[in-house]
Amino acid sequence: MTIREVTVAKLSQLPEPLLKEVNNFIDFMVMKHQLELKNSDEPVSISDRWLRWFEAVDRLEISPIEPVNEYEEGLLRKYRQQGLEL
Repeated sequence: MTIREVTVAKLSQLPEPLLKEVNNFIDFMVMKHQLELKNSDEPVSISDRWLRWFEAVDRLEISPIEPVNEYEEGLLRKYRQQGLEL
């Protein structure tokens, strides 16, 4: 199997909430790669790279935490009873 086939097989087994996170990560990686290609001609300082990374992370969509199984639901309920929020 190729890496593409293995990855697609793994994706097909993920629950919907995790697929959203994987999709967001793929978008981030594509954007990062495009920025690197665009800026490969000019030297970039490490501080500029960090700044770009933080800007890219700030644009990522944050999905709400939703339990996908009974165990996660129990943990969230326990945290909330203690006055904690994730």
